[in-house]
Amino acid sequence: MKKKYVISIIIIVILLISLLFCLFYPPKFTLNKGNITLKYGTKFQDPGVTITKFGHNYTEKVKINNKINPKKLGTYDIIYQIKIFGITFEKTRKVTIVDKEKPEITLNGSQNITICPNAEYKEEGYKATDNYDGDITNKVKLNTQNNIITYSVQDSSNNKTTITRTITKEDKINPTITLKGSQNQTIYTNSTWQEPGYTVSDNCDNNLNSNVIVNGKVNTKKAGTYKITYTVKDLSGNTFSVIRTIKVINKPVVNNSNNPKPSKKGVIYLTFDDGPNEGTTNVILDILKQNNVKATFFVTGKGPDSLIQREYQEGHAIALHTFTHNYETVYKSVDNYYNDLAQIQNRVKKLTGTETKIIRFPGGSSNTVSKKYSKGIMSVLTKDVVSKGYHYFDWNVDSDDAGGARNSTTVYNNVIKGLSKNRSNIVLMHDVKPQTRDALNNIIKYGKNNGYTFEKITMQTPMVTHKVNN
Repeated sequence: MKKKYVISIIIIVILLISLLFCLFYPPKFTLNKGNITLKYGTKFQDPGVTITKFGHNYTEKVKINNKINPKKLGTYDIIYQIKIFGITFEKTRKVTIVDKEKPEITLNGSQNITICPNAEYKEEGYKATDNYDGDITNKVKLNTQNNIITYSVQDSSNNKTTITRTITKEDKINPTITLKGSQNQTIYTNSTWQEPGYTVSDNCDNNLNSNVIVNGKVNTKKAGTYKITYTVKDLSGNTFSVIRTIKVINKPVVNNSNNPKPSKKGVIYLTFDDGPNEGTTNVILDILKQNNVKATFFVTGKGPDSLIQREYQEGHAIALHTFTHNYETVYKSVDNYYNDLAQIQNRVKKLTGTETKIIRFPGGSSNTVSKKYSKGIMSVLTKDVVSKGYHYFDWNVDSDDAGGARNSTTVYNNVIKGLSKNRSNIVLMHDVKPQTRDALNNIIKYGKNNGYTFEKITMQTPMVTHKVNN
């Protein structure tokens, strides 16, 4: 009996031990991929786990405790927990977030910089950024050797970046010479030529004026074209040259107060500006034809083509005034003046087939309105047009029809009072004015009755010019 009791106790103990073994025996955790190293900035995706015990799969009942901070480097635990018959079992996966990305260095300006040979490079700046540390510009180290600057920086994970900037010292840019005064000048024979001077500028070197070599001479006693060459070399051997052209011309025959001896005395040159104009110019042409008088028309870009053609066909002189008659346009520069002149010259040539070089400046050579747009331009143009073969004419009798003479009687009186038999008379009128149209017949009658003759201006007519005021 006692032996049976002991055997029973032993069996019970064995059963209890077996039960406890089954209860506390851990399940098998199978981690997919095991421990993980994750690149900073990469989103973590759990690869999963499989849990089995005694052939039974408990995976669906797993609880995952994720303690990862994706914004901070380090090693984190992911704990997988399973509860079986009230007993909790767990397994840990190690996830390490690391930074293996190099920082970036951005240079201000070019990576290859050229400076003057006599200059020192001034750092243009740089910036260093890291995907984890952010702005680490203050950690950048510079090293200069043989005109190469090395920029290096290391982030908190010991990732290092190096970049270089090359500094080349050379000068391949030519200096420049800026001439004072006009590059193309015209002077009269027997006048005095004075060098206006020049300035030199260079990207690297200063005070090169004394290095300029000037070659060429101007013989003011002989008409001709003379060239003066200015050459300069900078300290790197770059050279630059510029040429100034001086035209020495004979002073044209001028009939004015300084030269009162005209080639023809008692001659009236009727001149008309600003046309043609329908309603006035056509009537003026009728009057001139009836009286067998030739006149000179300083035409513009306005009015009918047919009237300019009629003027030419009836034997009058077609001369050039201005295409636009806009002072701001015409007198803004010498080039502007010639552009405007070319337009009216082209119009006349197209309509008449001939090229005329008889001109009258808008406002006359004595005008002061041009000062508003280009100081000194009339002093340049009055000589330059002559050097180009033009003859310009002002006037010595003013009808004032563009001013205070508002009726034909005043126009008539102004003209006859200004006439003189001791000279040639260039009469300024405007064929766009009705009062001039209405006064013309009486002016012609007065001239004929008092011994005057009428002619048109030609290239042989002595120039009548005013004093230049600009």
